[in-house]
Amino acid sequence: MFGPTPRQKRPSDVHGTVRPKRLRHSIGPDGSGHITVAVRIRPPNQRESCARCVVRAVDSQMLVFDPDDDVPTAPVRGHLQRQNKNMVFVFDKVFNETASNKQVFENTTQPMLEKLLEGCNCSVFAYGATGSGKTFTMLGTTEYHGVIFHTVLDLYERLEMLKDERSFKITVSYFEVYNENVNDLLKSGSAPLLLLEDPVRGVMISKLSVHTPQNAEQLIEMLHQGNRNRTQHPTDANAESSRSHAVFQVYLTQTEHVTGTSAGVRTSKMSFIDLAGSERAASVTSTGARFREGTNINRSLLALGNCINALADYRRKGHVPFRDSKLTRILKDSLGGKCQTVMIAAVSPSSSNYEDTYNTLKYADRAKNIRIEVKRNMVNVDFHISMYGAVLEEYK
Repeated sequence: MFGPTPRQKRPSDVHGTVRPKRLRHSIGPDGSGHITVAVRIRPPNQRESCARCVVRAVDSQMLVFDPDDDVPTAPVRGHLQRQNKNMVFVFDKVFNETASNKQVFENTTQPMLEKLLEGCNCSVFAYGATGSGKTFTMLGTTEYHGVIFHTVLDLYERLEMLKDERSFKITVSYFEVYNENVNDLLKSGSAPLLLLEDPVRGVMISKLSVHTPQNAEQLIEMLHQGNRNRTQHPTDANAESSRSHAVFQVYLTQTEHVTGTSAGVRTSKMSFIDLAGSERAASVTSTGARFREGTNINRSLLALGNCINALADYRRKGHVPFRDSKLTRILKDSLGGKCQTVMIAAVSPSSSNYEDTYNTLKYADRAKNIRIEVKRNMVNVDFHISMYGAVLEEYK
């Protein structure tokens, strides 16, 4: 179903070479490596039933961006067609239209849970255009649970198996970035929050509420509560489009059970980031508040793209413009810090989303080159409650 068609060239014919298939981004013993990048191609929807397919998964790591000649014309589309025909991309993982959310979880966040339990920070963010399937991948539905749901359940199952070795505490926070304002999604009626820079702890969010679920069910309910408070408005591409960047963070503190006078405390966090979808400027027909909203989304995503470009070109080691938007300041730890990160790029297969799909693949391809250096957060402290409190406060 997803192999070469009579019209489509085989990968060995594209540009005259075979692009190697490889698992590129495993983390080395010293914690160094690269960001893991996965691409998910969603199934076509009813509005796209008559459109042509412009992206095909060849296998679990390779896809071909191969637009048809009869894609409806636009000012720049003809040039892009000639330039980008039969482009081959290789990623750490490619999910075709039949992949389930559980399969995405098993190949993205599930492998990171071991690092989380070791005391390493981890993050996963969904990137793509409006209507490409980012929120469905991260949050899912009642029938098809998303990546966050599967990750949380797996985490609690692992902790249950470790309860004889260590005690643990889980806390969560949930916030959105909307029109360059940071809003607490778990505290109704709160004013926009301030970002603070700490020379040691990095970017912090002042007065962000932190909550303590007693089990996985309570944690998922907190996620649902935050989702209900998230800013959503209909767009041309999606009737229930998320118009804010949302960050759901799970903090894990583990204390080893030891008989001596000292114990090890591991502190780590898992960040789930659902980015708002970009829209082409030419397609934005709204005015007033919706126009301002779309402009701010595109501006923050442009800043993110600039950071990805700067980080991917590691040979230049130049300035990375994290301070150009609140979104990029918040993502600094995930992109340029000591954190294991997975990027899930969501794309539509339809020719009507030609430019959006190409741009998403282009940034995903650049993100493969971002280097990371994962570090464990483990502190040995005297077995005293006040000192544990100091460690936890420092971590927050």
